[in-house]
Amino acid sequence: MKNLSQANYSSALQAVRNLKEKYGDTWNAIDPESAARMVTQNRFKTGLDIANYTAAIMRKDMAEYDADSSQYTQSLGCWHGFVAQQKMIAVKKHHKTTNKKYLYLSGWMVAALRSEFGPLPDQSMHEKTAVPALIKEIYDFLRQADAIELNDLFNRLENGEDVQDQIDNFETHIVPIIADIDAGFGNEEATYLLSKKMIEAGACAIQIENQVSDAKQCGHQDGKVTVPHEDFIAKLNAIRYAFLELGVDEGIIVARTDSEGAGLTQKLPVSQEPGDLASKYLAFVETEEIAINDAKEDDVLLKRDGKLVRPVRLANGLYKFKNGSNIDRVVLDCITNLQNGADLLWIETPTPNVKQIAHMVNRIKDVMPNAKLVYNNSPSFNWTLNFRNQVFEEMLLEGENMTAYDRNNLMDAQYDNSELCYRADEKIRTFQTDSARDAGIFHHLITLPTYHTTALHMNDLTKGYFGESGMLSYVKEVQRQEIRKGVSCVKHQRMAGSNLGDDHKTFFSGDNALKAGGEKNTSNQFEVKTDDSKVEVKFNDHKVEVKLSVPA
Repeated sequence: MKNLSQANYSSALQAVRNLKEKYGDTWNAIDPESAARMVTQNRFKTGLDIANYTAAIMRKDMAEYDADSSQYTQSLGCWHGFVAQQKMIAVKKHHKTTNKKYLYLSGWMVAALRSEFGPLPDQSMHEKTAVPALIKEIYDFLRQADAIELNDLFNRLENGEDVQDQIDNFETHIVPIIADIDAGFGNEEATYLLSKKMIEAGACAIQIENQVSDAKQCGHQDGKVTVPHEDFIAKLNAIRYAFLELGVDEGIIVARTDSEGAGLTQKLPVSQEPGDLASKYLAFVETEEIAINDAKEDDVLLKRDGKLVRPVRLANGLYKFKNGSNIDRVVLDCITNLQNGADLLWIETPTPNVKQIAHMVNRIKDVMPNAKLVYNNSPSFNWTLNFRNQVFEEMLLEGENMTAYDRNNLMDAQYDNSELCYRADEKIRTFQTDSARDAGIFHHLITLPTYHTTALHMNDLTKGYFGESGMLSYVKEVQRQEIRKGVSCVKHQRMAGSNLGDDHKTFFSGDNALKAGGEKNTSNQFEVKTDDSKVEVKFNDHKVEVKLSVPA
């Protein structure tokens, strides 16, 4: 979606001119052109503006996916506004558009990286206010990316370059965030209150899971405890009411079920009549037939099919589900959630297997044909090993001789150039396309990519910088790569808003402005000129041409 900057600019320009006329000489110092430019560079005035804008994008994308499953969407999890900003700048640079590229806000990363308690496990122990704070921070950084890029375009326009079309058709860095509210951080009222804060910060899509709030676990760990459907529906309602109260009528609810890996429940719902939702939930609970005389004091008993049964209860008071009931519970959860206001589904799975995901989704689609998934392409999966195992099984079924492979050691680098590994890597490469087509996955995300890339890059830089390579390790592996690849933050002063601030100072103070961008600013060493075949880097008085074909 375009910014229509010229219309915004013209409208703002006329509005400021009218105000100048109204207030007379006291506004003499205000330049309408400068004010209109600043208005244009800050299209989104509030988080609610962002939430409404991005909700419309998601609704459009969902409809386009329904018509054509190749039109799926993607995101990467970001734990800081700068990380999100650089991601979206890179998206525009490499892919020329932000279309169908979102952001994900992971509760896991908020807990691990954003809590005042320090690093925490993914158990909803972090401050709930950290979630809306991160949403606001991300959008502050994305709005700054808009302002910086548009400011550069306006300066180029003033210097005589023909960039008006780029200004008029400027594509904002603002994209939808799917934001994780965990299990709602309390009862339905707590969920409603936190949802409002998240929406006010800009969230158009809120993801909530059906675990017990005070017993929440990471979806890829053991010990998960789910709630009855009635409890979860109340929280879905709470989120919808929050969207409606704030005027974000098209807000998206992503309902996540952890039932595939959860074997316990904390509550036994009350059934009002045979076959109702509570009755279906109770049917999944493991029980043992018992005579009334064999019941212990304070036992909890149920009548089932004319017989008296005792639910299996652990020492901690939790009730156990029947073994093998998990897939049926997932299907019932998803159908129920869609029938009660959820827009998208999220199913936590033990492995990234298209056929297994499709098996569940097709059962859901038998009842709810437009069912769509948000799927976690999780770093908790060992993708290499999972897909090598899948291909190993396929090759066995095809009659291949597999004696050259040690099934218990398929991660070994000795297999990296083998037929098995080529096929496995191709399956990983096409996983998103294949599962969007065959398993109803509308949105693919990686929850924790920037957590892992930060750790990996610090590992590599630390090894060299504190070793024999010294400063060369930074220059060769970081700065030189930034220059050659045109990474925006190589001129970090500009990225932090220094140039933008200089222009604002000029607006405010005129010739009296004390600016940072003079001749002694060392960022001038990174002025880059490009053509189709080379990059010219000016370093002080010397120019160095770098051909784009030079390996990174």
